[in-house]
Amino acid sequence: MTTTTMRTPDIGALRRRFPTLAGETAYLDNAGGSQVPACVADAVRDYMLTTYVQLGADYAVSRASSRVFADAHAFIRTFMGGDGAGEVALGSSTTTLCYLLADAYARRGSGDRNEVIIAETGHESNVGPWARLAERGWTVRTWKVDPDAQRAPIEGLESLLSEKTRIVAFPHVSNVLGEIEDVRRIARLAHDAGARVVVDSVAYAPHRAIDVRAMEADWCVYSTYKVYGPHMAALFGTHEAFAELEGPNHFFIPTDAIPYKFELGGASHEGCAGLLALREYLATLAGVGDADAVDRATIERAFEVMTALELPLQARLVEYLAAHPRVRLVGPATSGRERVATVSFVHETKSSREIAQAANAAGLGIRFGHFYAYRLCVALGLEPDDGVVRTSLVHYNTTDEVDRLIAFFDEAL
Repeated sequence: MTTTTMRTPDIGALRRRFPTLAGETAYLDNAGGSQVPACVADAVRDYMLTTYVQLGADYAVSRASSRVFADAHAFIRTFMGGDGAGEVALGSSTTTLCYLLADAYARRGSGDRNEVIIAETGHESNVGPWARLAERGWTVRTWKVDPDAQRAPIEGLESLLSEKTRIVAFPHVSNVLGEIEDVRRIARLAHDAGARVVVDSVAYAPHRAIDVRAMEADWCVYSTYKVYGPHMAALFGTHEAFAELEGPNHFFIPTDAIPYKFELGGASHEGCAGLLALREYLATLAGVGDADAVDRATIERAFEVMTALELPLQARLVEYLAAHPRVRLVGPATSGRERVATVSFVHETKSSREIAQAANAAGLGIRFGHFYAYRLCVALGLEPDDGVVRTSLVHYNTTDEVDRLIAFFDEAL
């Protein structure tokens, strides 16, 4: 389905589903965490007031809780495009899940494959856990960014891969640069060398439908609170990737109890209710009447609608900043489907802090800093604590909000 023939919902009607959007603040920092539709918040509240019991018992309320928990896992697996290919573990954050995964590899032992490659473009959540394997006898190699091109060239990865490579960890989209990587190409290079890939899709997931099968990802992680849901995260792993590892949960839990073996303490039950309720909003976007009927095709249609709403906003902002004589974009200076609407820049004389704080005082919710892409900022010659000014738009933002931001930039820059 293409955006040219797609029914685009009324943006006002969509925004009314997000109570926080009714205020004066323009939420333009969505890469740090999106707003949630009322259906998600209502589901969390309703679960806690009606179904807040432990799973696994035979009485009716516990059976209902168990269904919510199981259905949420199944929905997120479908959401990530992983049905039939693997399973999904839920946790408190992407950082937590990546640390659990890296620890599982360390405990398994490296053998002759004792090297891990980390992308310098990555968020620390999928860099730090692997970098720390150096303390446990692994060799850590860095897939470096080219400061002039503002990307990590594929040739740099090719030069690092060898018969010793166990893991390649990289971002689907840098949360500073905004450019969408060719994940399948990277995965095939890694697989040809006998390695697994760990894809950080956090900055991609609010904008496009994750498809782990198409990406040929062994592992893929994203933060649900950045995709209109509760503060949780999800880790997809293929059946083959999970089978290689022993999860960290209690010794008496069978090793093949996936994902339970990887969910220390269990995932948030009320959070699962919120995740499941996201189907209602996706159904609205896709023009489907029954939330229970949301399938993979519905999810893809919903994200195509999001993309259709987002692209004009992205173009307006990127084109304005790219033409500004005192601004340097950090990331692609062009708009389009090859990037997301996470747009970063630096000013030739003013600090990023100064610009962002002035915007905040004007009710514009943007941010400054390194955004946990600390190593990337250093590689680009930026002082990490000041970093970049970052605006991150999603589909529920409006042309009026972007124009309001641009009017501010006209004065501030």
